Amino acid sequence: MPSMRDIKEKIASTKKMSKITKAMQMVAAAKLNRAQESAQHYSAYADKLREVVASIASGLPKGNNSKHPMLASRPVKKTAYLVLTENRGLAGAYDSNVLKYTQNLIAEKHQSRSEYTVIVTGKIGLHFFEKRNYPVAFSKTDVQDEINFDDAVGFAKQVISLFDNKEVDELHLIYNHFINAISQTVVDKQLLPLTDLSDKPVKKANYIYEPDEDEVLQSLLPLYAEGQIYGALLDAKAAEQAARMTAMRSASDNANDIIDHLSLSYNRARQAAITQEITEIVGGAAALE
Repeated sequence: MPSMRDIKEKIASTKKMSKITKAMQMVAAAKLNRAQESAQHYSAYADKLREVVASIASGLPKGNNSKHPMLASRPVKKTAYLVLTENRGLAGAYDSNVLKYTQNLIAEKHQSRSEYTVIVTGKIGLHFFEKRNYPVAFSKTDVQDEINFDDAVGFAKQVISLFDNKEVDELHLIYNHFINAISQTVVDKQLLPLTDLSDKPVKKANYIYEPDEDEVLQSLLPLYAEGQIYGALLDAKAAEQAARMTAMRSASDNANDIIDHLSLSYNRARQAAITQEITEIVGGAAALE
């Protein structure tokens, strides 16, 4: 049985840990508010951009997709998976859910390493795939908590170039989608080719284009694809902060439970020690009579 001194030291160290987790919870909550705002603001822009792109694409004559490779499907010989993870951890099952899903998806769909490649953000995902000898095309491990488009666009262009250069025939985006502060879900979205533009009904707008629809669409499609990656990074970052806030709250609650349990053990040990001392004093007094 641990001594009173040992229990007291455990209580002190657990209280210190509880202060750290509580501080991390508050920091994550503040970052979550900013990340959620950024994701929501960009979502409004992305929806409008999608509406314009879909409106133009819906007006193209059938078979005209060949002019726009991002819209044209081709036989899939190789697939790329863009997987968004984090750098630091301490966010519960945030990374494990995405990585486990990707691992199962690859095992189910591919028989050979030559059939796929992985692009990953975050040190945790990079270490996971490298340790298991997955083919990693490239990675980005310097994603900041507050992302701006200029920081993400270079990476997005590098990702999209794999499809443009026909190094891959299909590009999937896998990440944690933010639902609310206590809930996230893994999203597997086909990014390229852009086959989701007709998923929702589009009201054909009567725009006047200069120079013409084809050239405007040629400029908008890369911007739209890059925006999808940027939007996913914002969404994943909000989900990350929410997961970290929840994990740190659970850690703080567990620390408080441990402190309560140790305090009870300490009080029992102290009571037993006092009882033992009283018994010894009474016994000594009885021996002197």
